[in-house]
Amino acid sequence: MTYCVGIKVGAGLVFASDSRTNAGVDHVGTYSKMHIFERAGERLFVVLSAGNLATSQAVINALRREFNDPTAAGLHQVRDVFEAADHLGSLSYRIQQEHADALARSGVSAEASFIIGGEVGTTGHDVCLVYPQGNYIAATPETPYLQIGETKYGKPILDRIIATDTSLDDAARCALVSLDSTIRANISVGPPLDLALCEVATRQVARRLTLAADSPLYVGIQQGWNEGLKRAFLALPRFDWEQNPG
Repeated sequence: MTYCVGIKVGAGLVFASDSRTNAGVDHVGTYSKMHIFERAGERLFVVLSAGNLATSQAVINALRREFNDPTAAGLHQVRDVFEAADHLGSLSYRIQQEHADALARSGVSAEASFIIGGEVGTTGHDVCLVYPQGNYIAATPETPYLQIGETKYGKPILDRIIATDTSLDDAARCALVSLDSTIRANISVGPPLDLALCEVATRQVARRLTLAADSPLYVGIQQGWNEGLKRAFLALPRFDWEQNPG
C-alpha cells in the first residue's frame, strides 16, 4: 500500500508521497513514487503512483521514453494537464490489460492509479486523479486535493485546512501532517517522504525535499502537531458535572 496526495491552491501545487512498497516482519522495501517531467519554462508534470509496482514502473518508464523521443506522442506534446491525464489513463489501462490475465492467475491485481499535475504554457495549473480504468477527475475549489492509496487516515486534516487561498507552504505542511497521520495508523505506509512545491505560472518545481524518519523538519512537524492536538483537546469545554461536582 502507499499514500500520495496532490493539492491545488491559488499559489500553485503541492505533491507528497511516501516510499514504502512492502512492510513485513523481516523486510521493508522502499521505492520513490514521485516522478517529475519538466521542460524549463514550457511545461511541468509531477506524477504520483500507487498500486501494482510493476504496472506503475512500466507506465512511468513508457512516459519517460515518450518524453525523450520528439517523434512519439506523449507528455511533451499535450496541450494541458487534462490531455496529460487522458494520455496517462490510456497508457496505464493498456499496460494493465497486457499483464492482467497472468497476474490474475497468481491472485495479484495489475491495477495502478496515479495523480498527475502541473502546468503547460499559459493554460493554468491543475491536478488530476487517474483511475485504474483510465478515466480521471480533476481537483476543484470545493475539493482542492486528491489522494491515492491509503487515503482515509490523512483525509481529516486536509478537509479542515486546505482551501484555495491556503498558502503553498501551509499546504505543504498540511500534506506532511496528512502523511504522518497515515503512517501512524498503517504500517504499509512509511518514509522516506517526498515533497514537491510548484509555484503558479513558473512551470518548474520550486522546492523539492526528501525527508527521512529522523529528519529534523519532519520530527519537528510531528512534535508540533502532537503537542498542538493535546492542547486543543485539553481546552475543550467541560461537562456540567465537572464544573459543578456533587
